[in-house]
Amino acid sequence: MQTAMELRNKLKSIDHRGYPAYKELRGQYDFKDYMLSIDHVQGDPFAAPSRLSVWVKADKAGFPKEFYDTLAKRVTLQDHLTRLFGREIAGGSFQAKGSGKSGLLTVSRCGQQVLERTALKVKDGGVTLRFEAGFPANGRTINARELEKMLFDILPDSVRRSLYYSKIDQNKLKQAICLCEDQQYIREKLGELSLCAFVADGAILPRESGISERPMKGAVPFKSPDSLRVTLNLPNQGAVTGMGIPKGITLFVGGGYHGKSTILQALQNGVYNHIKGDGRELVISDATAVKLRAEDGRSIASVDISPFIGNLPNKKDTAHFSTEDASGSTSQAANLMEGVEAGSGLFLIDEDTSATNFMIRDQLMQEVISAGEEPITPFICRVNSLYQDLGISSIIVAGSSGSYFHVADTVIQMKEYVPYDITQRAKEAAKDYPAMTGSEEGFPAYLDKRCPLPDMGLKKDDRIKIKAMGTSELLLSRESVELRYLEQLKDQEQTAALAWALKFAQLKLLDGRKSLKQVGELLEKQLDKDGLESLFERGDISSSLARPRKQEILACINRYRKLRF
Repeated sequence: MQTAMELRNKLKSIDHRGYPAYKELRGQYDFKDYMLSIDHVQGDPFAAPSRLSVWVKADKAGFPKEFYDTLAKRVTLQDHLTRLFGREIAGGSFQAKGSGKSGLLTVSRCGQQVLERTALKVKDGGVTLRFEAGFPANGRTINARELEKMLFDILPDSVRRSLYYSKIDQNKLKQAICLCEDQQYIREKLGELSLCAFVADGAILPRESGISERPMKGAVPFKSPDSLRVTLNLPNQGAVTGMGIPKGITLFVGGGYHGKSTILQALQNGVYNHIKGDGRELVISDATAVKLRAEDGRSIASVDISPFIGNLPNKKDTAHFSTEDASGSTSQAANLMEGVEAGSGLFLIDEDTSATNFMIRDQLMQEVISAGEEPITPFICRVNSLYQDLGISSIIVAGSSGSYFHVADTVIQMKEYVPYDITQRAKEAAKDYPAMTGSEEGFPAYLDKRCPLPDMGLKKDDRIKIKAMGTSELLLSRESVELRYLEQLKDQEQTAALAWALKFAQLKLLDGRKSLKQVGELLEKQLDKDGLESLFERGDISSSLARPRKQEILACINRYRKLRF
């Protein structure tokens, strides 16, 4: 390891030389309070920024062990420190001048969710921070004095004010850790209380806008119906009341713009912890919850959709259903069966984004078109057995059809963003209308073991390109994977992680013997044990990643158009 003074001398020696001379700086340097590592140097001032990392020893960082003694608390600590460093470094970004990205200083931008990221890792009390810097140049000539300003003035101040326990606002960090403990307590209590979700009284569910995750100012605070109100004694906040959504089948109804979709969106995001001030801090859902929807045009590879679709006129095998261009009903059926495979305990469904013929088939249509002529068994006929036989609950938003009144265990009306338990009234009204659930029967047997083969083309490609495009799409080699309908993806860095996980699975795990379920479990264990860094070869962390859930990892693999069995 070299000293900080040696780095300063190197900077002086390469000043005014051609930009490639910056590569001579790669290595580790001792700044006494921390170690700086220059891991990758950009090719020119207009290229992707250089990658650097800082390591602070445990005794210097000084964070109490009880702040990182569980995975959830460690992720919260890492998230908090990343936000602190991001705020500190933002003021120093572009203070150094030059061409292109000269002077840029940036780290992962954290949203409203608390996610595990490669940007910062706490291990045994030590803190490793990864960030990017634009090495300054005039044209393509090195301006070493400006880089010296970045590395010796701006960076040290930012590190000391964000990565040392003695220098930060300790009370705010403790609040974040305490909130995490409360959130995890609720999540763990759901099963014990036979709940699939909890929404705290006073929660702010509406968002600022369709493109903003921040809470809407002046929004109506959530208030639970008395019949569904439960009280939880949280470790830190004490007694908290809110609406407990019981396991089984829950139906949200009401007029347009009264908050049905808003609460469903809050519940689908409730699989993540949220930062203080988000408004949804104590909106907690089953961690395995999956939002289901129709997804016209998606690729499906050997999925057993026969519990919902069979006897197709072209005699196509629906027990091993494959298509490059799925319809609304076949895509929603596949999404559901893949959700079962991924271990989901809760399905979230909005009729507005569902295939109508997948959800219901009314009495008149049943009379005109006989059962033998209709290949689709609608979801309404399976939703009970889905819970009774597989233990999977459903929360459904319906605004135009009352058919689900017959099968719902709980019916909640949203009126001006306030929920009302109307179960009894809905059941009474439903008695005057014929049920459309069909005969009561168990959930049909289905193939639950799919063992995918690896893409041999990837194994032969020694330069596999990876690219993430927002939360809507990723590129692996030359193959695009469509993700825009995975509504629980919240961050582009999660998309990047999916790309790396897909590559890792294809190269290391898929062998025609392991089931897709086993692949998901192996990846989850690996990420728990070794972190997102384990997806990279030789420890070369070349992208900023945020951790997706197992459900999204498997959904991504399922959407890879070269998936074969």
